[in-house]
Amino acid sequence: MTSADDIASLPRAEFAFPGPLRDRLVAAILDGTKTATTGLLAAYEIEGERLPEAGDRSVVVDSDDRPVAVIEVTDVRVVPLAQVDLAHAVDEGEGHTSLAAWRTDHERFWHTPEMRAALDDPAFTATDTTPTVLERFRLLKDTP
Repeated sequence: MTSADDIASLPRAEFAFPGPLRDRLVAAILDGTKTATTGLLAAYEIEGERLPEAGDRSVVVDSDDRPVAVIEVTDVRVVPLAQVDLAHAVDEGEGHTSLAAWRTDHERFWHTPEMRAALDDPAFTATDTTPTVLERFRLLKDTP
């Protein structure tokens, strides 16, 4: 996967919404500290997207919608929020050293007006039983 045409044919991987959070997450992918991410199963369902699978490749875009990296999924699990483990939280590369801090940050994001609008649920609230999609990936190529 080196040509521009190959990269252009890949699905897009968008981390958070454009802005400072996306910029931090993309930087962590590029420097190798971010090798995992967590999504809500409901977000996949509302978008009609299939869940990622090991071997899937995608192009990471920055806040300016520019392709900056190619990643490959290495593992996917769907678990209730209460079953997210510390190793996964740490591998998200956001500096969390406890599940409580990780969960607080994720709930803050999931409860934003933008995320609630994306879920088409203005009162969405994550609970221990909320299905989450735990994805692990590896960086294949930066600055495609």
